[in-house]
Amino acid sequence: MIMDYLLFLCGFLLPLSSAVEETLMDTKWATTELAWTSHPETGWEEVSGYDDAMNPIRTYQVCNVRELNQNNWLRSDFIPRKDVLRVYVEMKFTVRDCNSIPNIPGSCKETFNLFYYESDSDSATATSPFWMENPYVKVDTIAPDESFSMLESGRVNTKIRSFGPLSKAGFYLAFQDLGACMSLISVRVFYKKCSTTIANFAVFPETATGAEATSLVIAPGTCVPNALEVSVPLKLYCNGDGEWMVPVGSCTCMAGFEPAVKETQCQACSPGTFKSKQGEGFCSPCPPNSRTSSGAASICSCRTGYYRADNDSPDSGCTSVPSAPRSVISSVNETSLVLEWSDPRDQGGREDLLYNVICKKCLPERGTCTRCDDNVDISPRHLGLTERHVTVRNLQAHTQYSFEIQAVNGVSNKSPYAPHFASVNITTNQAAPSAVPTVHLMGASANTMSLSWLPPEKPNGIILDYEIKYHEKDQGEAIAHTMTAQRSSARIEGLKPGTPYVVQVRARTVAGYGRYSSPTDFSTNHQADADKTLQEQLPLIVGSLTAGLVFIIVVVVIAIVCLRKQRNGSESEYTEKLQQYITPGMKVYIDPFTYEDPNEAIREFAKEIDVSCVKIEEVIGAGNQQKLLSNRGKTARHTQAIPLEDFTPSGEFGEVCRGRLKLPGRREIIVAIKTLKAGYTERQRRDFLSEASIMGQFDHPNIIRLEGVVTKSRPVMIVTEFMENGALDSFLRLNDGQFTVIQLVGMLRGIAAGMKYLSDMNYVHRDLAARNILVNSNLVCKVSDFGLSRFLEDDATDPTYTSSLGGKIPIRWTAPEAIAYRKFTSASDVWSYGIVMWEVMSYGERPYWDMSNQDVINAVEQDYRLPPPMDCPTALHQLMLDCWVKERNLRPKFSQIVNTLDKLIRNAASLKVVTSTHSGASQPLLDRCVPDYTTFTTVGDWLDAIKMSRYRDNFLNAGFASFDLVAQMTAEDLLRIGVTLAGHQKKILGSIQDMRLQMNQTLPVQV
Repeated sequence: MIMDYLLFLCGFLLPLSSAVEETLMDTKWATTELAWTSHPETGWEEVSGYDDAMNPIRTYQVCNVRELNQNNWLRSDFIPRKDVLRVYVEMKFTVRDCNSIPNIPGSCKETFNLFYYESDSDSATATSPFWMENPYVKVDTIAPDESFSMLESGRVNTKIRSFGPLSKAGFYLAFQDLGACMSLISVRVFYKKCSTTIANFAVFPETATGAEATSLVIAPGTCVPNALEVSVPLKLYCNGDGEWMVPVGSCTCMAGFEPAVKETQCQACSPGTFKSKQGEGFCSPCPPNSRTSSGAASICSCRTGYYRADNDSPDSGCTSVPSAPRSVISSVNETSLVLEWSDPRDQGGREDLLYNVICKKCLPERGTCTRCDDNVDISPRHLGLTERHVTVRNLQAHTQYSFEIQAVNGVSNKSPYAPHFASVNITTNQAAPSAVPTVHLMGASANTMSLSWLPPEKPNGIILDYEIKYHEKDQGEAIAHTMTAQRSSARIEGLKPGTPYVVQVRARTVAGYGRYSSPTDFSTNHQADADKTLQEQLPLIVGSLTAGLVFIIVVVVIAIVCLRKQRNGSESEYTEKLQQYITPGMKVYIDPFTYEDPNEAIREFAKEIDVSCVKIEEVIGAGNQQKLLSNRGKTARHTQAIPLEDFTPSGEFGEVCRGRLKLPGRREIIVAIKTLKAGYTERQRRDFLSEASIMGQFDHPNIIRLEGVVTKSRPVMIVTEFMENGALDSFLRLNDGQFTVIQLVGMLRGIAAGMKYLSDMNYVHRDLAARNILVNSNLVCKVSDFGLSRFLEDDATDPTYTSSLGGKIPIRWTAPEAIAYRKFTSASDVWSYGIVMWEVMSYGERPYWDMSNQDVINAVEQDYRLPPPMDCPTALHQLMLDCWVKERNLRPKFSQIVNTLDKLIRNAASLKVVTSTHSGASQPLLDRCVPDYTTFTTVGDWLDAIKMSRYRDNFLNAGFASFDLVAQMTAEDLLRIGVTLAGHQKKILGSIQDMRLQMNQTLPVQV
């Protein structure tokens, strides 16, 4: 406003229109007496007369010049203000020249004064207001431009004065004569205003001027019909003279409309024309291959068979799909193929032409063709080609194929028909098999070696046999020996003791031999080592036979006892022990770090996988975390495999990847692959593979399954089963409130079963938490992440524990004795399991919320325990409290936990009893965790605190902007504003209940 005023003073704002005057009073048109009030009665006198056009007029005159001390007042009737702030008074009068009057005293005047008096009503009387300058307000002293004498005709003077600002309902005019001889012919009172106008396609209403002559009154504008704002706000300034100044902001005609009538209207485009954008432009004829039959069109629709791409502008013409490619030429070389073609005759009027090559494998005996598998390599690619040629490799020998070469452009996806294509049918030639993968040494003696290998990845026919070529490493290939084998394994005999040999294998089909495998060095044993080995094995053989005999006797005795117990109708206390003996694979855990050579533990507990069986497809996590993302496993079959030689791991150990494992004789499966980054030390390799040595000892449906390891190539890998839904904590947070209590208890039962298995093997996990539980697509939970684990020794004397990864103790999940004394036992795992139960029932809430680790330690030491999560069954919270008993020997065993959960699942009614969230021994800790609504400024802050910020706009848009209104909400209100998830409704209603309790606590006491 200040800047506009400065521009006005500088003359930069030019008027857009002339002023309009609105009259409030005009005595010129009075047909009866005015009857204004005068004081004294000997002063002003009303006289009738005629103007120059002989129209009757009423005038007032006074001429007491021969008398001294004249003070004659004349007051008009009440004049309503009509909400204007400043008015103008036009006075027509005549004044006689004092010099023309003989014998008058020196008090003769040739001027008079103009006053006004404001009032909220017509309340003036003959004596009120007082006839003096105060309370009247003086406007000006009026002097004539010309006076007259007796010898001349009267000359009429016209003067205009203004005053303001006015604030009351109306006002009176007053004229004061101090000794003049004059006649007041007419008085007109008016105000100025800016008339309605149109500028820049915006209408500005009639606006009265401001209170001061220099005032600028802002008038808001509105766009004319079919126009839209370009800039806001729309405004125009009305100055003190009733003139519009340069407008601010503007409107333009919307799409489908063009300017008309000197840019004051927006009229619709006529049929056959269009305007695609808002602006001042005019309508244009429809572009090629498009049309419109109605007016006000913003786009012309394409004719049948023509389309626009998504990134085409509405002003562009419509185009069509290309015709089929021409002149397809194929060149077959054994199991490879080169395809070339020419451009289509019609490219559809576009320049963005691309090609797709579709490979189909045909079975003549069935008369069908199916898509080629992923092994077929089409280079440079098979979709979105700009080149007109491709090379196809890895086809099968003596096989018929059909190739479609499609021509597509930017509108092909708009057409309901398939792209036009040219096809060519070819039959591949015979080809020798590919090279045999790496050969493995299965065993060796002084004179023999047992070898195995995988079949060629591309046999290109039926493998007839394999040829094994071997020679002493020092003698070279000149004197190499060969032998054949019908299977993918062989035993070479007649070798020299303690001698290194170079071995290669190749496969043969009807097309001949393939390439040899890479040369591999193996050595036979020395004769002395062989004899010593036999001597060392004799005691083991005798001991094994003795142990086997004892084992059989124990099993028979226990079985007899169990049968007797069962006959008496009671459960056997020996069932657990018998199960340990008769379940395949049940054994005591062996710490891999007890081996002098860690590689021996790897060989004993982990299966070696040939690197050719593994395909890495996608990196899904860091090497320190086996947290697999759920949504990535669902698109694995559509993902390009990453060659191992191009894969560069990163992270502390490397990275976790999703991939595929195809072992001979087994179907291909999706797996998780943990890699060891390049440049590792021997210690890093040992620590990395120790987890595989641990996992390889476990075989349970609720323990993550180890598929094997890759140690004989780079990168070193640990391959495990793939868990589609990832880590349990993030999975629960993502699906908050989506599961029934039975489903949650089922998850807890699976975790407890896995931990029972580990406990039975004398294995302590040390880092049991929801983040280390993985979930598959069937909601089966499996224990994982064995980086902090060690073998349980009953008489362990070293209370100090240091993670092999340099990690710290997870305070919120760790039992008090483990924090204070580093005493990790199965009982401390039970404590951690209780925390996991709380995480599951609270859908991944952080244990102890935002308390610091030291606060958690202090709270637990003072016997505070986590309160039950919302809607948590009483029985489950009691089981949590049992797990958190301070005396570790009084905590339940995992076998007891499994039995308890089984009983709860069988008796679903027991899970309907819900613990009150405001009872229990841990009330102080609970009070600390319930948000105090009085600490929040807004409802949005409260929603942030209870992690429901996603509904902030729902609450505000529905009018729930105060805590008083929120405290009255019901479940129906939540459903109405869009909170549809049952879990979220319960969480918000629970917090509202806390809010109501706090409000009652803050009410004043009634005396």
